Order: sequence, then C-alpha cells, then structure tokens
Amino acid sequence: MSIQHLKQQALSNTEVRAEYDQLESEFAFIDQLLSMRAQAGLTQEQLAKRMHTQKSNISRLERGNANPSWSTLLKYAHA
Repeated sequence: MSIQHLKQQALSNTEVRAEYDQLESEFAFIDQLLSMRAQAGLTQEQLAKRMHTQKSNISRLERGNANPSWSTLLKYAHA
C-alpha cells in the first residue's frame, strides 16, 4: 500500500480531514522551507553552519517540530 493511498484513506475520515485542513498552511510553509534549501543546493548541515546553529535545529524546523522566532526564520531565508 502506497503512502498516497494511506493518505487518501485517512482523509476520507471527516475528523482527520478537518485537522489536516487546519494544518494546511503549516505544511505549505514547511514545504517552502525545504524548497528554498533545495534550490540553494544546501544540505541541512551546510545550512546549519551558515546559520551558526546545529543540524538538529534545522531538522526540527523542517519537520515542523519547532516554534521558530522571526529572527530564526530570517536567518534561514538569508542563509
């Protein structure tokens, strides 16, 4: 069973769909972060060095497991 099939199956549940829809902007933002880094041709490690932080912090940010400050987001964008 593919991940896409599992996603479709989960989203057929109205409660799951409502939660997913509420998080849509967060998912889109995380996708944008990943796209920016990929377009720059940087690994998480390289980005972390440019930001003077640890790779684990970049990983948390890109997984959506962080609540970054505005300055952190600016550093990410500039790096």
